[in-house]
Order: sequence, then C-alpha cells, then structure tokens
Amino acid sequence: MTYTLIATTTFGLEAVTAKELKALGYEDLIVENGRVMFEGDEMDIAICNIWLRTAERLFIKMAEFNALSFEELFQGTKAVEWGNLIPEEGKMHIVGKSVKSQLHSVPDCQSIVKKAVVESMKKKYDKEWFTEEGPVYKIEVSVLRDVVTLSIDTSGVGLHKRGYREYAGEAPLKETLAAALVLISKWDSTRVLADPLCGSGTIAIEAALIAKNMAPGVNREFVSETWPSMDKDVWEQVRVGAKRTINPNPVEILASDIDGRLIKTAIDNAEKAGVKEYIKFQKIPMQEFASRQKYGVIITNPPYGERLGEIEEVKRLHIDLGVMYSSLNEWSCFVITANRDFQKDFGKKADKNRKLYNGRLLCYYYQYIKEIPRKKKED
Repeated sequence: MTYTLIATTTFGLEAVTAKELKALGYEDLIVENGRVMFEGDEMDIAICNIWLRTAERLFIKMAEFNALSFEELFQGTKAVEWGNLIPEEGKMHIVGKSVKSQLHSVPDCQSIVKKAVVESMKKKYDKEWFTEEGPVYKIEVSVLRDVVTLSIDTSGVGLHKRGYREYAGEAPLKETLAAALVLISKWDSTRVLADPLCGSGTIAIEAALIAKNMAPGVNREFVSETWPSMDKDVWEQVRVGAKRTINPNPVEILASDIDGRLIKTAIDNAEKAGVKEYIKFQKIPMQEFASRQKYGVIITNPPYGERLGEIEEVKRLHIDLGVMYSSLNEWSCFVITANRDFQKDFGKKADKNRKLYNGRLLCYYYQYIKEIPRKKKED
C-alpha cells in the first residue's frame, strides 16, 4: 500500500533530510518547515526509519483539512478510514499541537480526535467498544494556521535514539543534529576529522557511522514493527541489506576532551555503536590539540555557557580555540554555538554561518572552509 510519508526535522535541517532522502532514491519531495513529504510503502517505512540520520520521526499522513470549529475537526477526522490501518484491538494514543489557530486548546483537540477515530472504527468493525490491548498507534493532530494534519507515528521513540548512548554529558548534542553537522561540513573519510571538545563522543560517533555507511537505526526497534500490516520479513530484509553495505574505507577520527570521565563515556558509547576501532580517544585539553596532517576537519560543539559566571570561561575557550586552529595547516573548522560573539572571540570571520536549533535553543553553525587543492585530490 502506498502512503504519504512525513519525515519531521528540527527547523533548519529540512534540506539536509531532503538530501538524505534523495540519496536513498526518493523523488518528488515536498519540503516544508520542519518536515519533508514523499510517497512510500511498507518497505520504505522500514528503509527510512533504519537509514535516516537527521530526521526526528517518520509519520504516515492520514488527512489534511481546514477546521475553524470542533465540529469541523470531528467530522474531518471521522471521515478518515482509520480501520484500514489500525486493527480492532489497536491502542489509539492521541498527541497534539496547535499554532496560530482558532482551535488552540490542545487537550480538547486530542479528545475530539479520539472520539472521531473511535466513531470511524465502529463503522469499519461494526462494534461499539474496543479493548485497545494491541499494538500502539500514536496519532498526532497538528493544527497550524487552522489547517489540521492527522498522522500516525511509525517510529515510536525518536530517531535520534540510536541505542548507543546510555550516558551523556551535560546538555548533550542530539545524535540527529550531530549527524547533520557532519553532513553539512561535506567531510569525507579521505581527510582526518577531529573533535577536540568531544564530550560523550556524539559527533565523532556519527561521523564514523557516516564514513562507514552504517545505518543509524539498524540496532533498534520501531513501533510500526509491531503492527500486523507490516511484514516482519521486510524489516529483516532491510536490516540484512544495511549490514551488507558497510564499506571497507579506512577512516581516521580523533576525539579528545579534558574530562577523563567523559572520555570513558565516549569510548563506551563508541563501542555500543560498533565504531570504537575507527576513533582515537585522548584525554587532553583542547588548547593542546595539534596535528602535522594537512586538510583535516574540526567539527565541535563547545560549551555554551548559558549560566551566569560561565560567560567569561566560554569567551576564553573561544579565544583559545581560535589560537589552536590558527596553528593547524590548511584545516577546516566547523563550530556550533549559541554565542553570537563567537567570531569576534575566535578572531576570524566565518566563510558561512547557518542558523540551527539545538533543542529549542537557537544556535549558529560557523563554518571555516579550506578545500583540498585539486592537484592533491588527483594525487
């Protein structure tokens, strides 16, 4: 069966997720704020959940309509043939959000959608009451400027939960954002990659997964695997295929931090992710990071210093990062931070700057780009 699928993203990453989808072979993409829409079947649901690195979740879009009243919301929802996807014992869990709409009470919207879904199910199964003891179907009602989108979550736990990060440092970077930072940098495994403020190792681990073409979701489960409409063989097929496509490319990734406990955590996480052998971990201060290699790439997420008293420390760190970077021969440097004064402290204006969100925090991705000369590439 063909569905309209929605890959949701953090604001600012829509184009990155769209590029991923194109690389997976999907066409006719519709890119909107916070989401990318495309057509796909059960196999595509498995492929996208297992392979997408930068999407937050994958939904099946069930309907879209205008609603200015609760009655319109009820009738629009009831008109959807929910029973075509949800079995009679399915557990229907409703979540919602409303932005700039007449129907601004989210709990009321959720309650009305639940009633309407049950009415639709009654018609399909010719019964008055449902036990809801079976697999979970999380239905999202999203109202944006009076347009209602009804969708069902196929992922379950968010796609950033790869299954390797049991422990993280303070204010950890989401795996999906870390992967996006690597993809935006256009780094490839012919160059060394370093994170001299690696924390719990998320950037280094995501970079290793990308370099080795390892599917980020291959070792976890998804809620739609429990649905009777989804063939278990399809998931098995995609997982077996994913394990076969890991490439033999050599890769050199350096991850260092001043905090020994965080380095131990990073090593544990890398081991769980199956990439420990591709990352060299070291306990050293960022100021002491050095390399004789040319054309390397730094990708890092320094502490933001949101609390009072930390601002001076962060400023000093940015100054030191600039000094350390100036000693590296022809390296590129990519830094994500919420600090607007970063370029001034770093001592250099970025070649590119991109707005991204780390959770709800607006950040800037400062990009200092050094290309490898063409002759070197050909050598």
